[in-house]
Amino acid sequence: MSKILFVVTGATYWTLADGTRHPTGFWAEEAVTPHEAFTAAGHEVTVATPGGVVPTVDQGSLAPEVNGGPEGAERITAGLEAFTGLRLPVKLEDVDLADYDAVFYPGGHGPMEDLAVDPVSGRLLADTLASGKPLGVVCHGPAALLAATRADGTNVFAGYRLTGFTDAEETQAGLADKAKWLLQSRLVEAGADFQEGEPWAPHVVVDRNLVTGQNPASSAPLAAELLKKLA
Repeated sequence: MSKILFVVTGATYWTLADGTRHPTGFWAEEAVTPHEAFTAAGHEVTVATPGGVVPTVDQGSLAPEVNGGPEGAERITAGLEAFTGLRLPVKLEDVDLADYDAVFYPGGHGPMEDLAVDPVSGRLLADTLASGKPLGVVCHGPAALLAATRADGTNVFAGYRLTGFTDAEETQAGLADKAKWLLQSRLVEAGADFQEGEPWAPHVVVDRNLVTGQNPASSAPLAAELLKKLA
């Protein structure tokens, strides 16, 4: 059995370019699907958030239209209810990487608000990358990678092949023209070798111990890749 740390956004909104607050949080499928995969394989999951706040689910991620219909939505909602660790998070500030065998970051727009500028999360990501332990990050979760910088300002993920929610997907979702910045563009600026797949299709990129997924549909295949690394 391995211990896996889920680092989840504590944000409840995403500040748009005009200053308005877009309600958000974490994306349900991106937490539920990997959690189910890891626990079914016998692993233990601990949730951490900035300050230990109970994370907020993006209500939009519970809708039937983003879960393949009513049955999918019911499955995700039930999975969320069963994921009791989400209601008992530890403080990210108190996390010791030595206690865990792998680290996973789900998305939702929340990480664009808090984890993208969180130095504690940034150090954890840098330390995880350097440790060789499996590190999984999906959809908007890679926003957190922007905070993983060295003293000279360079990003520790520069040169790594990775993916995340694309500018094309943000445009199709209707939020690109309202955003202060776009995830793909910022990761490219940080020096990442961004690998863009087809919008909304499963797309996972593995580079050394880093496993990234492009969108919610990538959650299950990303979890499968992490499980391979833990085997």
